Amino acid sequence: MPPLKIAGTDALKESVGREIAVSDWIEITQERIATFAGATGDNQWIHLDAERAKKDSPYGTTIAHGFLTLSLLSFLMQNAIQFERSGRHAINYGLNRVRFPSAVRTGSRIRGRFALAGFKDLGEAVELVLSVTVECEGSEKPACVAEWVVRHYR
Repeated sequence: MPPLKIAGTDALKESVGREIAVSDWIEITQERIATFAGATGDNQWIHLDAERAKKDSPYGTTIAHGFLTLSLLSFLMQNAIQFERSGRHAINYGLNRVRFPSAVRTGSRIRGRFALAGFKDLGEAVELVLSVTVECEGSEKPACVAEWVVRHYR
């Protein structure tokens, strides 16, 4: 699905409280999980050892790191939203809340649903507060729910 085209951040003022975009599905491969483990030093067996995970894990397979799922928010948003005029730059200002209600099994597909929870004009920037739900295909519970703060500088 092509990304939602938005003229600029000011065009979102009237969207507070509404879902604004949904990303495409992406597959979480063992290679992606292993690369993330290497980058972060989080080499726990539940992420990397398929044989042990098959025997000892409640999931029956390896799973993605929660922080891997969280780190994909930027990618998922870029896949879902394209600002035609985005200003000088945007920064990840932080997170207010993050939860990981269910695991992402290796080989699963995830996507992001983005709702605008807040819009604040700061003069030199616009602060967007996004309620993000990362869905895992076939799972009743989301893989991640987060309140993400992004600032777009004019």
